[in-house]
Amino acid sequence: MLDVRARALLGGPLDRAAAMLDRPAVTPDRLTALGALTGLASAGCAAAGWWPAAAALWLLSRLADGLDGPLARRRGTADTSGAGGFLDISADFVVYGAFVVGVAVGVGGSALPFLLVLLAYYVNGTVFLAFSSIAERTGRRRDEDHLSRGRSLNFLGGLAEGTETIAVHTLWCLRPGSAHTVAWVWAAVVGVTAAHRVVTGYRRLR
Repeated sequence: MLDVRARALLGGPLDRAAAMLDRPAVTPDRLTALGALTGLASAGCAAAGWWPAAAALWLLSRLADGLDGPLARRRGTADTSGAGGFLDISADFVVYGAFVVGVAVGVGGSALPFLLVLLAYYVNGTVFLAFSSIAERTGRRRDEDHLSRGRSLNFLGGLAEGTETIAVHTLWCLRPGSAHTVAWVWAAVVGVTAAHRVVTGYRRLR
């Protein structure tokens, strides 16, 4: 829901940061890998209950994830093979899932709300990737939709997008005592988003 506004607000600063990082040793894929490694490290810190470290590494991970695309576009390699976009979305799914598991382990107690979050993520991911694949195969142009511009995949918006996910995962680190309550609410929000995407994707592909 907030991704379009966040991209408009952060687009300029991220482009300038990508220009500063534009050196031979720094590549978009290496930034993606850095985001994945720091994301997994943040999940490990969450599992250990090291919440300040988990929050810092999580935000660093998302910063690296936000810079790989601008750097690829700056170098004109964003749409050449699709390998970078594939690596990016794969890393995102691994990091998001690992972080939820890390938080569940770190806070203890019932794992049910976190399992429901993972289920909602699973459904959202399935719908997201299925829609992108079918839309591409049937010739739907990404630039027809402002949500998909600058992305490697066709995109379906919803209540829960990347910006909200980053915020909720950060909130878990800042308020671990409320993590179960946040997880229950977040699972419901992501579930509604999944249902919305199923309906919207079906209608747009008819």
